[in-house]
Formats: sequence, structure tokens, C-alpha cells
Amino acid sequence: MSLERKDEHDHDGWMESRDLTAIEEIYLTVLLWLDRRLRIVDYLEILENMYYKVNFQMPKSHTEQYNLDNKFWYWYPLYALGSFSTIAYVVAAISGALLGFYYAPGAGASNGTPALAYNSITFIMTELNFGFFLRSLHRWSAQVMVAAVFLHMLRVYFTGAYKEPRELNWIIGIVLISLTMVFGYTGYLLPWDQLAFWAGQIGVEMSLSIPLIGEWVAQLLFGGFTLSQSTVQRMYILHVFVLPFVTTGIIAVHIGIVWMQGIAEPH
Repeated sequence: MSLERKDEHDHDGWMESRDLTAIEEIYLTVLLWLDRRLRIVDYLEILENMYYKVNFQMPKSHTEQYNLDNKFWYWYPLYALGSFSTIAYVVAAISGALLGFYYAPGAGASNGTPALAYNSITFIMTELNFGFFLRSLHRWSAQVMVAAVFLHMLRVYFTGAYKEPRELNWIIGIVLISLTMVFGYTGYLLPWDQLAFWAGQIGVEMSLSIPLIGEWVAQLLFGGFTLSQSTVQRMYILHVFVLPFVTTGIIAVHIGIVWMQGIAEPH
């Protein structure tokens, strides 16, 4: 479709010849006003043509082949787990951004001084207005996201939705569930309490067990072979500045492919 402007039509005369309700008249008047200035109808037609050209190249699903009711599958709860995990991710991102105003990454000194990170969490949970609710919302949305992503992957596997032509999106899904695990681990260490400390120690030991590059991985991720201030800062940077941008970009690609290929029914 060309974006050259078409001949002007007598839209006003066409509207007068029709028996339109007040709502329809207002809607069409606004649409025509916008279209004369922004040509939104032309661009919407281009997007519609692109969508159908892409989808017509895809094989028909079972519901399309046998003329079944598509709405049954689209609204089936197991087929909403991907959307459910995305919503949980958005809630965790928003609540995490709000928590960032009050959280300070910092480990305790060797003389037993309480960690700055731990004090921040204590302040949020006990003194900040709605702090307990905000941190609980962040933690539960993160846990719901992990569970939803895991169940979503199980559903895709057991219904055969990973098969041709959706292999690429299956691989992207594996990357996303891996990033979700890293999200959970880095967030688990941020309170810097006893659980976080020993979880971090396990992470160091696991890194050191990697052949050839183990020491380099421990230095990069944990700032050394023992936990310190560098460990908290690295986990904070990964959790707040690296993972959100990487994960959001990959989620956009994942959803875009689902949009082009459609939802896969059981094979």
C-alpha cells in the first residue's frame, strides 16, 4: 500500500446520508479529524495487511483445521499462564522500582556492624508507610512469576507446542526461565540476612566448581572468593540495571513471535 494521499471524499455528506446515533457520529467525527492530520487509517491498513501476510504463511492449527471453537483454547486457564507471568513481572518491576527509593546496597563491616542493606529492609518492613505491603507485593509477585513461567513451560512441552514452526520461541522461553531464576537468586541475596549470606556462599562454591573458568566467574559475579561489599553491589546491579532491560527485550520478542504465529493448540 502506498502512503500517497488518496482523493478527498465527501465524508461529511456521507455521514449526513446515514442514520447514525450520537455516539457513532462523535466517533466518526473524531476519527476523520485525526485521519486528515495523521493518516491513521492508512497506517492501520498497512499493519493489518502485514499481520495477515505473516499469519497466512503459518500452518493451520487443529482448531482451524477441524473448525473447532478457537475461543475455548484461548480462554483455557493453562493457555493464560504466559500472560499471567507477564502481569506478575510487571507488578514485580513496578513494586521493585518503588522499593529502590528506600533500599541501599551495602554489606556489614568485619567488626559485626549490621549491613546497610539489612537495615534498609528493616526500615521498609517496620517504619515505612505501606512498606510491609510493598515488599510483600514484590516478593509474592516474583514468586508467582517463577511458578507461572515454570508451569507455562510444562504446558508448552506436554502439549507439543514447541514443535515446528515454534522451535525458536521455545528456545527463547528457555532463556527467559533461566533469566527468571537469575532474577530470583540476585533478589534473594539483596536483604543480606543469614539466608542471603549462605545462599551467596553456595553461589561462590558453585562458581568455583566450574572447570577452567570457575575462579574468573566467582571474581566477576561475587567480587572474590569470599562474600563482601562487592557481592551485594554486583547482585544489586544485576537485579536492577542489567536483568530488567535484557528480560524486557526478550519478552517483547517472545510475545511478538506469539502474536505472529498464534497460540498453539495441543498436537
